[in-house]
Amino acid sequence: MNNKIEYDCQRGCEKVTNEQNEATFTYNRQCCKLGVFNWLEGINDEFYKNLFEVRFKNTRKNIYRNDSGQTLRIGDIVVVEAQNGCDVGIITLNGPIIAKQLNRDRVDPKTYEFKKIYRKARPADIEKWQDAIAREHKTMIKSRQMAAELNLNMKIGDVEFQGDGTKAIFYYIADERVDFRQLIKNFAEEFRIRIEMKQIGARQEAGLIDGVGVCGQALCCSRYMNDFQSITTQTARCQDLSLNPQKLAGQCGKLKCCINYEAPAYMDAQSRLPKVTEPLHLEDGDAYLMKTDILKGVMWFSYDPHSMSNMVCLTSKEVKDIIYTNKKGGKAHSILEGAKQERTPEFLSAVGEESISRFDSDKKKKHPNKKRHHKGDKSEPKERK
Repeated sequence: MNNKIEYDCQRGCEKVTNEQNEATFTYNRQCCKLGVFNWLEGINDEFYKNLFEVRFKNTRKNIYRNDSGQTLRIGDIVVVEAQNGCDVGIITLNGPIIAKQLNRDRVDPKTYEFKKIYRKARPADIEKWQDAIAREHKTMIKSRQMAAELNLNMKIGDVEFQGDGTKAIFYYIADERVDFRQLIKNFAEEFRIRIEMKQIGARQEAGLIDGVGVCGQALCCSRYMNDFQSITTQTARCQDLSLNPQKLAGQCGKLKCCINYEAPAYMDAQSRLPKVTEPLHLEDGDAYLMKTDILKGVMWFSYDPHSMSNMVCLTSKEVKDIIYTNKKGGKAHSILEGAKQERTPEFLSAVGEESISRFDSDKKKKHPNKKRHHKGDKSEPKERK
């Protein structure tokens, strides 16, 4: 059987079409954004047995209550309640892990009014859902053209249709306040649907689009992050990172979110290091701080403030003792005696060290036991017995 498989990573499912042109949809965990590992799978909880996480396009998902009486499981395509009409999504999570999701969003399940799951999606619901999905890309291109005609300082990043095709969410990015009242009127006349404008940031847009970072993994904003904390250059300075915008900026054009990951560890280690604001006064001269290894807790000093050669490594305790001695008005002993020095690496040119011909195999192998016949040697070979 020749089945045609199409992957919809924006909604975390795959479409399989058979020879009779019948399509089936299955949930694919591996291409689902903001996926959650259910580490409480197999544990029953009566309070959360009717609560399910339903996923829509990209990173939009919500918790719904099953009031249909049907038996639902992960991977089922369901029709859920919307503000106007109904929507279609895929169940991606259930069980006690829902409590952790609600606690993260600060939602009290005892007082919160969850929207309902109406039923499992019928073939007519799925067909209408797919027709709405097919309109999204053309609508996004057309909406960008209409926004440019009105000279609006905004960028429409994505368009998501509701499952019944009666409403569309336009995700846009703008640095300042935009008056898009006329744009909404134009959208309603052009597309004949209800319009919802939703402003997002650059990091949220990167999560919607997805991609691969310099680390070789999927972007954090599309894998698991939904709360974006502010990131400053001071966070990079405390880790002794090079303040190069090209290296510190992510695909969204902002500072990488991963800069915040190790910042607390560096700040804690840096708090245990002494603050060196002036050179260390020693018996054989002044030593200047050249560099610091924050995590190892060592500091490198040199007697020449303009050269990093012949640096001496000192621990934080040794530096504190020297500073304490200087504050008393004395000079500490020389740090060269028995100290560990760092040698300046010699930069050698690699030109000529290796030849490209090393990859070629020898055409003729030399046999040491084989006699060579020279031109001057006219003697006949001996007969073998």
